Amino acid sequence: MKTLQLITLIAALTFNVQADTLNPTNNSTQAAMLQSQAGKLVELHLRSGEKMSGKVAFVGDSVVHLTALTGMELFEATVSLGDISAVIVRTAK
Repeated sequence: MKTLQLITLIAALTFNVQADTLNPTNNSTQAAMLQSQAGKLVELHLRSGEKMSGKVAFVGDSVVHLTALTGMELFEATVSLGDISAVIVRTAK
């Protein structure tokens, strides 16, 4: 019985850290895609070839604010929306 409870707990925690599936439309923008992931972990691929990941804290007209940067959890960053070439999110398997 304890094994079943442990499996259920692990499954619940796993589903909580996964992001919602992206649902782009004809009028979608990077800002809209990022706003739908507010509070969740995303990976940004930048036009320079660099990658940056963290939690989406705020999406403005021209920047996105990331907190808890992966590998640099005590740091935050703002990234110009114009510099983003792709938004990667983890979804349910």
